[in-house]
Amino acid sequence: MNERKEYNYDLIILGAGPAGLSAAIYACRSALKTVIIDTSVTGGQLNKILEIENYPAFPMISGFDLAEKFEEHADKFNIEKFLMQKITGIDFYSPVKRIETEEGIFKANSIIIATGAQPQKLGVPGEDELIGRGVSYCAVCDAAFFRDKVVSVAGGGNSAVEEGLYLARFASKVNIIHRRDALRADKIYQDRAKENPKINFILDTVVTSVNGENKVESLSLKNVKTGEAFELATDGVFPFIGYSPNSELFKDQLQLDERGFIKTDSNLATSCEGVFAAGDIRVTPLRQIITAVADGAVAATKANEYLKEREFAEIAN
Repeated sequence: MNERKEYNYDLIILGAGPAGLSAAIYACRSALKTVIIDTSVTGGQLNKILEIENYPAFPMISGFDLAEKFEEHADKFNIEKFLMQKITGIDFYSPVKRIETEEGIFKANSIIIATGAQPQKLGVPGEDELIGRGVSYCAVCDAAFFRDKVVSVAGGGNSAVEEGLYLARFASKVNIIHRRDALRADKIYQDRAKENPKINFILDTVVTSVNGENKVESLSLKNVKTGEAFELATDGVFPFIGYSPNSELFKDQLQLDERGFIKTDSNLATSCEGVFAAGDIRVTPLRQIITAVADGAVAATKANEYLKEREFAEIAN
């Protein structure tokens, strides 16, 4: 077995999505030797978003194109990136932080965690068994497989309604199932969905199971107000009921809330000295691209201040 190479930096950024790339840009402008490590590719969840209409300066842009622009900007600073890395170990407690992957050992005096979140599962029988066989968490990825078929979306927020609108371009019918009596999505998306003849709303209702032998055939539903249980024939189901943080690696080293999001203070500092968190991974009132980008800027600025203070303290001693 080959010995892993060791790398030393001022700052390690975990995550190459909007928060991570923004942090990298600000860090490099502060002349910090910076590296980005990600278990996937550049862009994160951006790559799964078809159309973005609320990012300033771009009235309409695809998530992939916006991710590409972020990366092009970061590349102007020659930021080192290690992508598709499986992280095998972390140490945040030591003064010099340590991230281990199958390919290398990365050390730095400060860390920014920007690992984001992933779509939350329904947690009902049949869901896991039928993933890839009618259960999908990405309409942009899989909508074409449901051309002229009936599909269902679980959720009532922006993501659910936006994905439902996209699915309606392919499917013959889209059922949007929501546990409340009103959608939570922005009015502009609600109006578009209500005007689309392919979209049907099933409110006050939750999914209790996903049914089918080798593929999704139906959903078991329950009205939360009346208690009525019924079946809904469908060829696919797309859950968009929120996001779960990608924080499993950090649960033993950082303070998390009950849902697993990282707790930070107003400077985006975590419970561990020298470690900051930015974007969807942290406890925040709003998870949007623009807030992730802003978080990245704040986290990098505060990480730089932390490193300078630490440097001065070492000189004083």
